[in-house]
Amino acid sequence: MPQMMPLSWLTLLIFFSIMFLLYNLMNYFSHVPMPMKPLMKKNIIMKMLNWKW
Repeated sequence: MPQMMPLSWLTLLIFFSIMFLLYNLMNYFSHVPMPMKPLMKKNIIMKMLNWKW
């Protein structure tokens, strides 16, 4: 396609750049985060090891 005038290349670049940005924005904002559940406190059992050298 070398016979295309440079203005058309610029128009195509702008068009595809805008489409790329729109696609990314739609993907980014279409995600609806789920509300976090309150953290349940779990009993953590810790064993203290005394190292004797």
